[in-house]
Amino acid sequence: MSTHAQRERLLLADLLESVGPEAATLCDGWTTRDLAAHVVVRERRADASAGQLIPQLAPRLERVRKEFADKPYEELIQLIRSGPPRLSPFALKQIDEAANTVEFFVHSEDVRRAQPDWTPREIDPVFADTLWSRLERTARLLGRKAPVGVVLRRPDGQTAVLHRGTPVVTVTGEPAELVLFAFGRTESARVETEGDKDAVTKLYETKQLGI
Repeated sequence: MSTHAQRERLLLADLLESVGPEAATLCDGWTTRDLAAHVVVRERRADASAGQLIPQLAPRLERVRKEFADKPYEELIQLIRSGPPRLSPFALKQIDEAANTVEFFVHSEDVRRAQPDWTPREIDPVFADTLWSRLERTARLLGRKAPVGVVLRRPDGQTAVLHRGTPVVTVTGEPAELVLFAFGRTESARVETEGDKDAVTKLYETKQLGI
């Protein structure tokens, strides 16, 4: 049975393939080749990917990522499509679903929204609720360095606290847009903000949202 993570994996691979290796992304300084290498290293090189969380290991992670970026682009796409190796923790369905559903969704939008002729993707209600559920569980982590208080609000009124503090900015949008906002894609997320003008400015200027 297909999972959200499996579907998002294939959508990401298709997008990367369709735009080619040198297309822009929303990730500062990264082309689609760089992004594809990042995805592959994250799943296949646990010894290096720890650099995402441990600053002292970040230089090694970048070296390994660049080594993978030098591989043929078609090979990177195939490695993404085929999924992690059998002994990788990501090979377990439960871990794949928990760790990759949002990861692949966000990176797909990193590719889609960086293109000049992009159009919004239709998100079905079930997947929207899945994204919201993941966001509720991780909001405090994603917003831990926000410069102001932030509340995320769905159009139906459900809310999640991204960061406690004052003044408070309320960010309203569909779950997919709120996920992108919380992951630092603030300029590209289609949301509305309410709150003190200076606080809203600080929130949009910060580079500290996300993991």
